[in-house]
Amino acid sequence: MTIKEVTQAIEEFAPLAYAEDFDNVGLLLGDQNTKLTGVLVTLDTLEKTVDEAISKNCNLIVSFHPIIFGGLKKITGKNYVERVVLKAIKNEIAIYAIHTALDNMPHGVSKGMCDALGLKNRSVLIPKSGVIKKLTTYVPKNEVISVREALFAAGAGNIGNYEQCSFSTKGKGTFKGNEQSNPTVGKAGELQIEKEVQLNVTFEARLQSSILKTLFNAHSYEEVAYEITTLDNTNQNIGMGMLGELETPQDERSFLENVKKVFDAQGIRHSALRDKPVQKVAVLGGSGSFAIGAAMASGADALITADLKYHQFYQAEGQLILADIGHYESEQFTKNILTDYLTKKFTNFAVVLSDENTNPIKYL
Repeated sequence: MTIKEVTQAIEEFAPLAYAEDFDNVGLLLGDQNTKLTGVLVTLDTLEKTVDEAISKNCNLIVSFHPIIFGGLKKITGKNYVERVVLKAIKNEIAIYAIHTALDNMPHGVSKGMCDALGLKNRSVLIPKSGVIKKLTTYVPKNEVISVREALFAAGAGNIGNYEQCSFSTKGKGTFKGNEQSNPTVGKAGELQIEKEVQLNVTFEARLQSSILKTLFNAHSYEEVAYEITTLDNTNQNIGMGMLGELETPQDERSFLENVKKVFDAQGIRHSALRDKPVQKVAVLGGSGSFAIGAAMASGADALITADLKYHQFYQAEGQLILADIGHYESEQFTKNILTDYLTKKFTNFAVVLSDENTNPIKYL
């Protein structure tokens, strides 16, 4: 088995098309065709993580956070990033990062937080836009049903809670092939007028290559005319953060004490209490200040996240509790989610959960 087979499986679980534009995800270091000896799953990749991979005979590190985020102009070992890269290269260890591709999945980071809190009736807090696309193509009238069904089978036509969605418009198409052409109907050099149907189907951005491959295989024309546009619709099942409900309401202090216990937080920075019970809870692992507005609009009683700045606590406006439990603490369950998935997906090689606590923040 090669590294590529594992990374392909990871990308089925968390497609890279759903990662944020600023992120750096995928195979960051190594040859995808290398034979796999084992996988080490971690939240961060540090020098001690590489040492752990070496000791456990793992030549692929699957990391939540990317060790290489910005461009590296030199690799001389002057900082921790360069030292990690040098050590990994020297020991022929590949590094793969998933980060916001998994953040945006309903079975990712936020699920781990919801599971820990026992939240019910879950939904995505900030549905992602720009991930639903539309294919427009032109099909001979007698082929439209077969082409449409082939596209549906490839995953096209799904939007929200609906599937097999399409729209068709009848018309006439014209074309004239040059002397190098081999037209399916008519002859090269002759103008052809055909009864055609304009076919429109939606699809998830991650499926674009397979949708186009299906279109070309199902369509009879030598040259297939098509266009792809990005829709404004959000995908209600993909996005940052989650919203859920506690089984029973809790008073604010009891709620925060339970959060501290569940996430093993050394301390919780929070906004002023409201003297109201907490039942509807929003969660977002990592730096989540951008979710404050969405949490308020959703009617959440609390938002659990990390990395809030001083003035951002004012934004609670007495409407909800903002609780900063720490970056590592909010994302700590992620490596367990990845390990469980890979262990079930592959049973013929070792998938190892890292023993290392990579939290850089210490408390006095």
